[in-house]
Amino acid sequence: MAGGKETTRQKMINIMYLVLLAMLALNVSDTILNAFKNINDSLDASKTNVSSSLDQLFNSFRDTELKNKPERAQPLWDKAQKAKSYADELNKNIQRLKDEFLDKGEGINPETGDLMLRDNMDIAQQIMINQKEGEKLKAKINETRAKLIALLDPKDRGNVSFSLEALDPKKAVSGKSNWEDINFGEGTPLTAANTILTKIQADLQNAEAEVVKKIFGELNPTQMTLDKFKAVAVPSSSYVIQGQPYKAEVFLTASDSKSNPSITVGGSSLAVKDGVGTYTGGTGSVGSFTWKGTIRVKQADGEIKTYDTEPITYQVAKPSATVSSTNLNVIYAGIPNPFSVSAPGFSLESIKASISGGSMSGGAGKFIVNVPGSMVGQQVTINVSGTVDGKSLGLGSNAFRVKPIPNPMARISGKTGGIISGSRVPSETINATIDNFEFDVKVRVTKFTLVIIKPRQEPQTIYCTGDTFSGAAKAAMANLPFNSRIIIDNVQAQMPDGRTPTLNSMSFVVN
Repeated sequence: MAGGKETTRQKMINIMYLVLLAMLALNVSDTILNAFKNINDSLDASKTNVSSSLDQLFNSFRDTELKNKPERAQPLWDKAQKAKSYADELNKNIQRLKDEFLDKGEGINPETGDLMLRDNMDIAQQIMINQKEGEKLKAKINETRAKLIALLDPKDRGNVSFSLEALDPKKAVSGKSNWEDINFGEGTPLTAANTILTKIQADLQNAEAEVVKKIFGELNPTQMTLDKFKAVAVPSSSYVIQGQPYKAEVFLTASDSKSNPSITVGGSSLAVKDGVGTYTGGTGSVGSFTWKGTIRVKQADGEIKTYDTEPITYQVAKPSATVSSTNLNVIYAGIPNPFSVSAPGFSLESIKASISGGSMSGGAGKFIVNVPGSMVGQQVTINVSGTVDGKSLGLGSNAFRVKPIPNPMARISGKTGGIISGSRVPSETINATIDNFEFDVKVRVTKFTLVIIKPRQEPQTIYCTGDTFSGAAKAAMANLPFNSRIIIDNVQAQMPDGRTPTLNSMSFVVN
């Protein structure tokens, strides 16, 4: 068994291992063999986790301590590299034996994921006992343990807790008096021997991790990573609305969660959690306010060092909002009116807007307002609010007049009168367009009256529905003589706001 203190996980693995050995003495069933396979898999997973942790430990020390304090850190880095070298050497030796088990055991069974000859009780004994590999491994384990411990500070050498050790029992166990016979001797299935080697590899990694941590810890026994301090204050916002609390975090970069330094603002102490203090400033009055934080940290040698943040200024303003129409400072009935809404100190996502009449949809500062034609001539109000710490705060309101859409102009081929080709008129469409209007509004002509005046003849009146000439109108305009007059009157249009205004008359002379 191992010397020194063991972790709870190590104790559990050792107990499971001893229980399985006892069961082996009674019977070698698939259940027992599967149990060894499960332990082997668990040990492999543990090895992966420890290996990742070791890599992070080396990288962190290299990027901080070795970079910032090379004179003090380099000797420790070299010692840690020796520990890694010792562990790698033993691990390669163990892996060589596992590869031999794999070869003699005829590879892996795809159904069990274990060795094909996992229940064979001769292979492990042949390799580890008859060929003396177990005796050599025992010596190598104890040699590696001694080398790792020798790397530590003398005061730490008697306090190691890792279980990397191979000792012969003081009393014979089932007639076996040495370590290699107990673990790999007669009656040991191949899968059990393979699991024992995996356990030794896991113990080796734990030993390396413990030694490396102790070596790196010699640089600064209490605050290994806090060699270079920088006081930092991060406010949640530099612009605050009156009545809204002002919050800021005051902390040290590279601080660890076990350190709680003294942090004060204006002589008053702050509550500190995980090395971070939170300052809440008053916002009862409007104006500009400046504050500075002070951080006091106890060093490993007992010295108290003081660090001050840069002065931080924040503004407290009255609640306000800015509402502006994207096109004009009015709302037109019957069409979508785009609006942009913003408020200083508030994110667009936290702003909400509503209207007293009609509907308002959208968000993130972009809204669409729709007002029915029945509200033309009335006034509507847009109300703006913002969310602060889960609470809604009114930011202001603006009133807008509801106006009708301007009446369009009726045209044929873009003309409202003048000379026109008699042969083309029957195929033309009566269009209604709004001149100089910021919105793209579609207006539909619903009906009109056609008056045809041929030279020295009585006028002929024809009523048309829609925006094109009827069959009767087209027939009447066939072969119009020169200087005939065409009058289009009583043009009625359907507006988006529901109105049906009568548009301008048009008079043309046929050429």
